Amino acid sequence: MNNTIKQTWRWFLTIISSKKQQTSSNVVIVNRQCRKNLLTHGVHDVLVKSILKNELNRQTTSLNLTTSENLVSKAVLKANSNVFINKCAVGYSGNRYYEGCEFVDELEQVAINRAKCLFKCKYANVQPHSGNQMNQAVILALLSSGDTIMGMDLKHGGYFMHGSVVNISGMWLKGISYGIDPKTGLIDMNEVLNVAMKYRPRLIIAGSSSYPRTIDWKAFRQVANTSDSFLSTDISHIAGLIVTGLYPSPIEYCDVVTTTTHRSLRGPHGGLILSNNQELFGRISCTLFSEIQGGPMMSIITAKAVAFFETQQDDYKTWTKSVIENAKAMVERFKIKKIDVVSNGTDNHLVIIDLKVLGIADKQVTFWLNRCHIVLSKNIIPRGILPANIISILKLGTCACTSRGLKKEDFERVADMIADVLLEIKDKGKLSPLLETKTKNQVLDITNKYPIKYNV
Repeated sequence: MNNTIKQTWRWFLTIISSKKQQTSSNVVIVNRQCRKNLLTHGVHDVLVKSILKNELNRQTTSLNLTTSENLVSKAVLKANSNVFINKCAVGYSGNRYYEGCEFVDELEQVAINRAKCLFKCKYANVQPHSGNQMNQAVILALLSSGDTIMGMDLKHGGYFMHGSVVNISGMWLKGISYGIDPKTGLIDMNEVLNVAMKYRPRLIIAGSSSYPRTIDWKAFRQVANTSDSFLSTDISHIAGLIVTGLYPSPIEYCDVVTTTTHRSLRGPHGGLILSNNQELFGRISCTLFSEIQGGPMMSIITAKAVAFFETQQDDYKTWTKSVIENAKAMVERFKIKKIDVVSNGTDNHLVIIDLKVLGIADKQVTFWLNRCHIVLSKNIIPRGILPANIISILKLGTCACTSRGLKKEDFERVADMIADVLLEIKDKGKLSPLLETKTKNQVLDITNKYPIKYNV
């Protein structure tokens, strides 16, 4: 070997040696960081940690009446962050695209079995990342481009995912809608039948985002049979009440049922697809993966499984009873204060206030309430001719504050606070500093009584 070759060889060995040392050093650093994170459960990014602290403080010092939110248990919170975050598990149990999925399969099957037990159905898919994706899977599996889909009018409390033009479902399909009786605030099943017979939709979707009353699933089934339509329903808001028997179940009447796993199920953000029809369920599952989404988020499915376990416990049914009782208590207080409640009551966790009757539909009501640390939802209302960007109803939900520990008398007090704010805005066009300060102090009194015991 001549000198040139020897020098070249030494140079090559030197580079390889340095690369090995660098790689070894990086592995040590990564392993040390993993051990540190696992031991301390800490967030070492100062900026992110400060944001998390601020959000926890916001949640702790405000009353959350947002209809789509809840307060998960520490068990669900912890389960939402687990070692499955490191695992790719594309596919379904027993048919993954990656090796090392034996425990993934086991965990997913636990979640599936618990979901089937809860909802008393034959088939369950726990993989949907969100409510939008679970509904898209159903729509894409059962319909073709240009088909007609029928859901509750968005202005009457429907979901935008059920054929609204602002969603891909309404862009891809011909969306038609049914509504509620403007006098009673109730679904008019005669109108539902008339609309279905006129347009013969391929799919009818029952369910809503802002309907506080009981839905007649059997009547929807009869309409679907008459119009030769598939029937699905989205029970995202009421799923927790259904599994405890406090609200009628649609499982025996619908071809497919979808629900999110947060809201009244008190789990992580995600979706769930349920059915007793094997053929349709298979089509929908094949559409979910791989036409709608890729691999499942197994860390989220872990939290779903834990939430499903919690919903089987006796104290969960006690909680759901309180959710409904607290909503009814708020309704009665609003009536005493002469605040108009849509449909004149509630059968679930929702309380809907008509701002148009008060004449304050354009007064930034949610802004003023948020300044008082009362956080809630907003929407448009069926009886109005106002533009869609004008908030004309308030949507209140009792799930999160009931999870926090508030009792019936606390909800009555909160209803009085909200009513006082609304009535002052009606009289003066805005909230006075005096009432704002008084309301903030009342909110702080309640939040101090029922702290949120999370750690950042």
